[in-house]
Amino acid sequence: MSPDDEPTAEEVLIHSESSQQTPPELRILHFNDVYHVEAGSQEPVGGIARFQTLCKYYAQDQRFTGQPGLITLFSGDAFNPSLESSVTKGAHMVPVLNNIGTACACVGNHDLDFGVSQFAHLAEQCTFPWLLANVLDPGLGDDVSLGNAEKTVMLTSSNGIKIGVIGLVERDWLDTINSLPPNIIYKSASATAKALIPGLREQGAEIIIAVTHQREPNDNKLAEETPPGMIDLILGGHDHFYNHSLVNGTHVLRSGSDFKQLSYIEGRRKPNGSARWDFDIIRRDIVKEIPEDEETLKLVDKLTSSLNAKLEQPIGYTAAPLDARFMTVRLRESNIGNFVCDLIRYYYQADCCIMAAGTIRGDQIYPPGVLKLKDIMNCFPFEDPVVVVRLKGKVILEALENAVGKYPALEGRFPQVSNIEIEFDPSRPESSRILTSSIDSKPLDLEKDYTLATRDYMVRGKDGFTSLLLTANGGTADSLVSEENGLLISTILRQYFISLRVLGRWKRWSAELGRHWGGVQSELHGIHPVREPPPPVPQSGATIGRGEEQERAEVGGDGVSVPGLVGRAQHDVVPPSESENDNDKRSNLPAAPANSDGLGARERELLLARKVSRKWWRLAGLKGRPGLCDEVGEEGGVDWTRGIAPRVEGRIRIVG
Repeated sequence: MSPDDEPTAEEVLIHSESSQQTPPELRILHFNDVYHVEAGSQEPVGGIARFQTLCKYYAQDQRFTGQPGLITLFSGDAFNPSLESSVTKGAHMVPVLNNIGTACACVGNHDLDFGVSQFAHLAEQCTFPWLLANVLDPGLGDDVSLGNAEKTVMLTSSNGIKIGVIGLVERDWLDTINSLPPNIIYKSASATAKALIPGLREQGAEIIIAVTHQREPNDNKLAEETPPGMIDLILGGHDHFYNHSLVNGTHVLRSGSDFKQLSYIEGRRKPNGSARWDFDIIRRDIVKEIPEDEETLKLVDKLTSSLNAKLEQPIGYTAAPLDARFMTVRLRESNIGNFVCDLIRYYYQADCCIMAAGTIRGDQIYPPGVLKLKDIMNCFPFEDPVVVVRLKGKVILEALENAVGKYPALEGRFPQVSNIEIEFDPSRPESSRILTSSIDSKPLDLEKDYTLATRDYMVRGKDGFTSLLLTANGGTADSLVSEENGLLISTILRQYFISLRVLGRWKRWSAELGRHWGGVQSELHGIHPVREPPPPVPQSGATIGRGEEQERAEVGGDGVSVPGLVGRAQHDVVPPSESENDNDKRSNLPAAPANSDGLGARERELLLARKVSRKWWRLAGLKGRPGLCDEVGEEGGVDWTRGIAPRVEGRIRIVG
């Protein structure tokens, strides 16, 4: 099947070795790198409900009556990244993987995005083992794998055939994870395979399968560096495409991504009496034509309804208004743009960051007070992750020229930046508007290599950022953190807000996460200081969510507060429950009676206050201005977290 072929609901035979007409002796289903439980809009649409239909078909259809049972293998990356995982920290994928009938899985790098402790917690709830043979954590003991994962497992088919499975990853896998324990030991994948596979053979394994999470070249290298016949199948992950090859007598297969493809494999012993196997490999695309499994649809509905409740949870506190209006972020420097760009840069330790202003979708001023999780998700809804590239200074200058090229149109390409300063004249022709530019307070060196953190959207040339194209796509940028390895902005923000907590800290906040975020905070807070919380006070009569006085004080679109109510104490806002069981579906907000328009009483009251204040602001002839959202009240705050106070610094100057 070529990349240009239209996806089809039919079976596509990718490879066939067997001329035998006998039933298979082994039946295997493989998938890798799955993130979104709901279907997309383009074919193949994917979605767990249609995916489950095919899983049930190969496991239960009468076509396979009398044949050995199906064995389902997964090659890692399920717990992140997605908007859902930004809320659930990966917990929503546990019932999904269990219901598929997964027999074992390789640990993917994104499975550790919320820390090793969270991975171990989720792995305990899975009905199958997670494998990782060549990354060891001395902190857990001698020769113990990271996250207490198993190195190998022996599976037994329903017809008695023993299958030895080993989990292997590449060295670069380590570089994609910011929260690893210290002194991690990496061992060569091929050397580990040579050391452990003989033991599986001694235990009676008749076939050896490596489930891996590494790039295809490294899977090919694994096949080349192990003796022919040592590994029968390498079932890979990490790449997001479908491909099969035969290397040194070993089949190397990856099965797409995101519930959009799967592989069905039939194995038969070679008729020559050797210990080798013949394989028929069938590709299935998950297209709209495939019906959705009703039970799984109910599961998806249950998962998404619990997500909606979690979105109402308090996540953090801002001591300054956050200006996310389109008229601000698409025309000038904003405090929320500065803050998020700085956070991204420090998270990845890049030289600089450029973020297209269209990334910021809130189109309002978030007033001082409690931020809910839905505020973050609504303001940063996109599901393409942050990436890091290496490129020349002249390429960055081209990108910045593109960013300011359409000013004063409200274009999403306008830049929000970190560690970059520019001065530009919009009266000059496009591509020659920037008068001065600097990185790290030094003039931009056109021939120097810089590391840039940005959105994957931009390195794909969107919004005119063709200068940022990767070398693989005809550009000049070298990928350091790829799309497969980057985190969503919403995920980075949530982890940051969790790191600020002094009460209600997530109980699986591990030491390695603490070390990483401690470093990020020490740099970030030098630019954007945080407000220490007031001392805790008794919570008698506390309400959950935003305080009533604060809700009456807040406004939305224009960032104005009702006079006399700004800065009231927020002690009636209880800390969000991050230490509870992650599967708990309780909301941190009480149920409020709904009006005919579907709004709760408090939401309606807040909406009316915002409308009144907006009118007052307009009639008073007040206009937005740079620096409006730097103002920080002297009172207020909650006792469960530090409050952020982002600043505008003059990074983008407009002249002429």
